[in-house]
Parts: sequence; C-alpha cells; structure tokens
Amino acid sequence: MILSTEEKERYDRHVRIPDFGVEKQLKLKSARVLVIGAGGLGCPVIQYLVAAGIGKLTLVDGDVVSRSNLQRQILFTEAEIGQSKAEIAARKMQQLNSAANIKVYNQFLTDELAAQLLPEHDVVVGCTDNYNSRYCIDHYSKKFNIPFVHGAIREFEGQLSVFNYKGSGSYSDLFGLQPSEPASPLGVVGAMPGVIGSLMALEVIKIVADLGSVMSNKLLLYNALMNSFCQIDI
Repeated sequence: MILSTEEKERYDRHVRIPDFGVEKQLKLKSARVLVIGAGGLGCPVIQYLVAAGIGKLTLVDGDVVSRSNLQRQILFTEAEIGQSKAEIAARKMQQLNSAANIKVYNQFLTDELAAQLLPEHDVVVGCTDNYNSRYCIDHYSKKFNIPFVHGAIREFEGQLSVFNYKGSGSYSDLFGLQPSEPASPLGVVGAMPGVIGSLMALEVIKIVADLGSVMSNKLLLYNALMNSFCQIDI
C-alpha cells in the first residue's frame, strides 16, 4: 500500500510530523473503525476520522435528526430534520474525502449486530448516550479483543477512556452493573461534544498509528465551567 500523489498533498501536515510521516498515515489508510452513534459525540468523531484518512469507517445509528439535535450535532441542518443521521453523515463525509470507504447501518445496535461487526474492525468508538449500547459494546469489545474508545457528556462535564486495550480493564470493570436508563434526556452545553469527541478521535488515531500513550486504565474528566482536566488511574 502506498499514498497517491493526491493523498500526499491531503495529508501533508500529518506527514510533516517527525514521529508520524508516511508510515503512520498508511496505518490510518488501512484501519477499520466502527463508530456507534452519529449524534453529538459522533459528529466530531466521524468528521475528524474521515479527514485524517481512516480507510474504512462503519457507522451504526438508527436515529433521525430532530430539531433539538441542532444545538450540538453540527453535521446536520434544519432541512434534514426527520432524515437518517448515519446516512447524512456518510453522504457529507464522502464529499469531504472521496477516498473514504464508509458503510452505514441505519439501525440501532443489537447483540447480533455487535457480534457481526466488531470482529471486522480494529477499533470501536462508543458515541452513544444510553447504557444498553455502552454495555453491549463493552461485552463484544472484550470478547473479540477490540479496543473500545469511550466518551460521555452531560451538562458542562465530559469523560474519556479506552477499554479492552491490550488487556486493560473494561467499561463494566470500572462502572459495575448496568444501571437503569435516565427517565428523560440529560442536558448538555452544545460545545461539549466538540471537546470530548475531538479527544476520542485522537485516541483512535493514536491506537491505529501506535503513537503516544493511550488513555487505557485511566479516566479523563473534563469540567468546562472550571476549564479543568483531571486524570484518574483505574
């Protein structure tokens, strides 16, 4: 596998990084990443992974755009209310990077779908806002030894971690038994998904390209009101 002339131009700022170069860009090109959720966190994750040159991206989300999404889900517009989030995201990302191989599952995650898709990918990214999906991702991530990049947001706070990475702990190891779903949606400031989603995309890039220190066996907490990060060893 090589980089085309167009790819060398597109990823010039990556290749110029001394510890990155063509070798790491080729790792991104050959990577297979599964993104569960195309909402608040999914929007920045999907955009930055496609822009970075991830070769194969699979999107899973059965939801449609609603007016209340537009405050934070920056891929979508008023004209797209009622349309599939995953299909809109795939269409727009194909315009961003025509070389991207993007596959869409316009449905919510199930055990059957997780068991089918996870073994076909190198990394799974959990961009969901419900416990059923998080625990499902965690179970099959652990079963198939696939790194699970996790992010969550609420109000002015966010968290980030990587589970099941080279023998590291799992989501359920940290958070215990699956709790009940909230009775109603939680509030969140519109810019929060951009902060945490960007960090999630960076973790995927680091895992795929084998760069730096991955956020495994650690939990990163962000408080926007205090503009502070706190990292906890787990």
